[in-house]
Amino acid sequence: MASLYFDEHRALQEEYNTLKLAERLDTGWVHDHVSPDEAAFIGSRDMFFLSTVDPDGMPTVSYKGGSPGFVKVLDDKTLVFPGFDGNGMWYSMGNIEGQSKVGLLFIDFETPHRVRVQGHARMLRDDPLMAEYTEAKYLVKIAVTKAWVNCPRYIHKYKKLEQNRYVPTPEKETPLALWKRLDMVADVIPDEDRARVATEGRIELPEYEARVARGES
Repeated sequence: MASLYFDEHRALQEEYNTLKLAERLDTGWVHDHVSPDEAAFIGSRDMFFLSTVDPDGMPTVSYKGGSPGFVKVLDDKTLVFPGFDGNGMWYSMGNIEGQSKVGLLFIDFETPHRVRVQGHARMLRDDPLMAEYTEAKYLVKIAVTKAWVNCPRYIHKYKKLEQNRYVPTPEKETPLALWKRLDMVADVIPDEDRARVATEGRIELPEYEARVARGES
């Protein structure tokens, strides 16, 4: 397995006298597959952070949330997660289509713990596994190249209060995104959303901002 490090990493390790420690982690801790314990942890999560890179090499990070277990470990080298309705930018997915390189960070904020995964991703627009996800627009399948448990130090402890109301749930209508009811997007949202806005009514920007500030978005 290729090393995590390049010349710049090695230079900093030498400068701060962590070369031996860094080498131990590189050769004795990081691995090229998902271990059973890591798989169980990933499969229990209801959120993670996804990093992608654009054609210029500029990284971006996005939050991905769902029901517990929405990221599936198909085998020790393969992960998959669904894509739901978004804001229409397709920013992370465009990066995946173009560059494929991804990093994923899974965190438990209640019993501090985290797992990092790196790999190459691709979008699947038509796959039998989509049937297992309510309202999935596509799937993202990741070929794992590196995975490791990361030190939980500095992870603040938080407790989950409730499931986000926008997470698709079987046999339950998912609420329309509040921002889709704003006048400023009325002429650019999809026809099916425009029909729902006609039923639910439009809202003005100050009301939207107030509801966001109250955590009601």
